[in-house]
Amino acid sequence: MEAIIIGGSIGGLTLGLMLHRAGIAARIYESTSDIKPLGVGINILPHASAELCELGLEAELTRAGVLTREAVFYNRFGQFIYGEPLGRFASNRYPQFSIHRGDLQRVLLDAYRRRAGADCVLAGWRCMRFEQDASGAIAYFEDSASGRELEPQRAGLLIGCDGLHSIVRKQLHPGEGEPLYSGVNMWRGVAPWAPFLSGASMVRAGWHAGGKMVIYPIRNDIDAEGRQLVNWVAEIATPKYKPRDWNRRGELDDFVGAFADWHFDWLDVPALIRSTEKILEFPMIDQDPLPWWTQGRVTLLGDAAHPMYPRGSNGAGQAILDAKVLTACLARERDTARALKAYEAERLPATADVVIMNRKNPPDAILREVYERTGDRPFDNLDDVITQHELKAITDSYKRVTTQVRTTG
Repeated sequence: MEAIIIGGSIGGLTLGLMLHRAGIAARIYESTSDIKPLGVGINILPHASAELCELGLEAELTRAGVLTREAVFYNRFGQFIYGEPLGRFASNRYPQFSIHRGDLQRVLLDAYRRRAGADCVLAGWRCMRFEQDASGAIAYFEDSASGRELEPQRAGLLIGCDGLHSIVRKQLHPGEGEPLYSGVNMWRGVAPWAPFLSGASMVRAGWHAGGKMVIYPIRNDIDAEGRQLVNWVAEIATPKYKPRDWNRRGELDDFVGAFADWHFDWLDVPALIRSTEKILEFPMIDQDPLPWWTQGRVTLLGDAAHPMYPRGSNGAGQAILDAKVLTACLARERDTARALKAYEAERLPATADVVIMNRKNPPDAILREVYERTGDRPFDNLDDVITQHELKAITDSYKRVTTQVRTTG
């Protein structure tokens, strides 16, 4: 059996590594001509980092990123609301990684090329469409730079790992429509900064109506001053947005005013934002869960299957869990079509729950609760507003939904 993987995403590369470990050959076709480290920071939670560690990547990821120590929540006045340990600091067997998306992709790409061979990753191959028959799938490509038609590729199955604007998804579901805007626009960036709080804290502060920030370090000791590379995300509720493009440049003046007075004891937020060299802008969007992912020998994985709001650090994590389950199904079921249906039966409902939970009650619902109960004003005593038991219940409810995955197979 051989697989065609459309997209050298985090999910696609992880799938390639897992299939290789299971003795299943795969070729990865990436549309960009040069696979280079782009993007900003992401988090890999323990239920997903476990799979990367089992692939033998823990040491490389630890060198590249930050082992996240805690999640902490503040209102926009800098008042502490809630905190909890994360990863190994919460007695998990596996760590939580805060890491630059490009660094994670590089670790995965280098590992796959070493193990499967450099010729198993083809860059600059843009998938245009696919066909299938009883014995396999055929993918049709063009050269990303020139538009020249490339030789069709055939294999026993095809997996669309090509992200939100997936060509494979569009062919499977041509009438689906455009992604759905949440009403929140985001600006993101990374900047060198001195360590703050624990030096490995994930901070969520404020709420959308008055501005919300997510801030955490993603690289350690980047210079002689011992500074870190710090990732930040600014979120503002607004009806104005542009179509999502991971590389769209954002304008500082469009959003920085919402955070002008966010001068906390431990961090000057507007100064952090202003020290950023390149700001990216994109809307918070998702898609309604699909009724099905699989047609014969073709299926979807990661953002191509279940695009979700970037809340709770679960986009890449759910793609990694998809790869785990898909590989297990292919390894134990000789009939490819049945294996893909078994994968869908397990992962589609689990990821649909995450999509809905990210809309309704993500971890930062803690901030929403405090914002609504205080009327966006400072509090004198948090216990008069909300109890620690209520706050913990919000995060525990989210964890129960997002960690759904089989432990056997």
